[in-house]
Amino acid sequence: MSTHLILLAAGEGTRMQSERPKVLHEIAAAPLFAHALASAEDLDGQRVIVVGHGGDKVRAAALALDENIQVVEQTEQLGTGHAVAMAAPVLADASGDTVILYGDTPFIQPDTLCKMQTARDAGADVVFLGFEAADPARYGRMVTDGTVLLKIVEWKDADDATRAISLCNSGVVLAGTKTLLRLVEALGNDNAAGEYYLTDVAALAQSEGLRVEVVTCDEAETLGVNSRADLAFAERVFQSRARAAALATGVTLQAPETVYFSKDTVIGRDAEIEPNVVFGPGVTIESGARIRAFSHLEGCHVGARAVVGPYARLRPGAELSNDTRVGNFVEIKNTQVGEGAKVNHLSYIGDASVGAKTNIGAGTITCNYDGVFKHRTEIGERVFIGSNTMLVAPVSVGHEAMTATGTVVTRDIPEGDMAVGRARQENKPGLARKLFSKLRAAKAAKSGE
Repeated sequence: MSTHLILLAAGEGTRMQSERPKVLHEIAAAPLFAHALASAEDLDGQRVIVVGHGGDKVRAAALALDENIQVVEQTEQLGTGHAVAMAAPVLADASGDTVILYGDTPFIQPDTLCKMQTARDAGADVVFLGFEAADPARYGRMVTDGTVLLKIVEWKDADDATRAISLCNSGVVLAGTKTLLRLVEALGNDNAAGEYYLTDVAALAQSEGLRVEVVTCDEAETLGVNSRADLAFAERVFQSRARAAALATGVTLQAPETVYFSKDTVIGRDAEIEPNVVFGPGVTIESGARIRAFSHLEGCHVGARAVVGPYARLRPGAELSNDTRVGNFVEIKNTQVGEGAKVNHLSYIGDASVGAKTNIGAGTITCNYDGVFKHRTEIGERVFIGSNTMLVAPVSVGHEAMTATGTVVTRDIPEGDMAVGRARQENKPGLARKLFSKLRAAKAAKSGE
């Protein structure tokens, strides 16, 4: 039996003080709603996202992540129950169960959803997710009898005894799809805000004699992001968890608190990460690699036993094979570096391929952009590129070829050849002294004016 997802992502998020829709603000280089989607990635049913403020931008971002996701719009913000109703036409013929998550609540865990599904499979008609709050504040309180949910009372409507309850409502709900949609359709808006509250589903289900249960999770899972301060705190939470997970799987972090991960960072066991390394999106590091201090990696793959940095930058499309070396102040972009090759010092290698066992000398640049188009540089195996070589693309260097220091390469270099492309040096006897004497005299004359 399938379990479908409705992800509510229509809120404006006024406290963010931003032109950007709230759910597009990022944690670990991924939008908030992407984290919520990941919580439900094991579900096998339809995925529906309800958008509102900045809907076109959220729609585009959602479809970029999952081209099969269904996007519906809530044109008026009339409450969470109303938002769920907007998804009803998509799931009108669906069987199975449906879970409701929130685009601004990024840390609900898959295991928690499994616990809710277990309760549902054991006979509950509707399952709400609750948490024991350290500071219940203005959360809705859950009045229970064991695991049975009797009612949810909003803070403003609660008496002192009810406000003393620490079990609070997260807003996450799982129910049979047809049951959920029927209950949502029956919601009213007879309240101070004139909104349709999803929490009222509990009372409606009770009135029908349905079994409504509560499953609990750690409060940290229910963290919602409503402000920049919340966003910063959520980033800290994510990074702390990511660092702990890396350490637990055999990655060495010399100074864990200084390393920053993206949501999709993958690092193999026995890799070693030095201080102040930043992983942008799309990075995979194989086992035994070493990323040295102050390096920034994004959209790249680093092979086993490779060494990167310090102060290196790997940009999207950088593919480093096993046992490669990329050193200090080197930038590599859209380039495949062959096994055992070295690019150790002060170089830019872009839109290129570098063959196995090739050595790229200090200060080498692939001149890949002519102002309109990008062009490729192809460097063969066991090549020695002399320091300060300019490779003017498109150009190729054959296997076991060499360039002399300071060469500007504008033509292909055949296999085994050496290219020398620099002006012949001439020494002018005594000219340096004469020139400096003339310049110093001119400076003295100017000072005496």
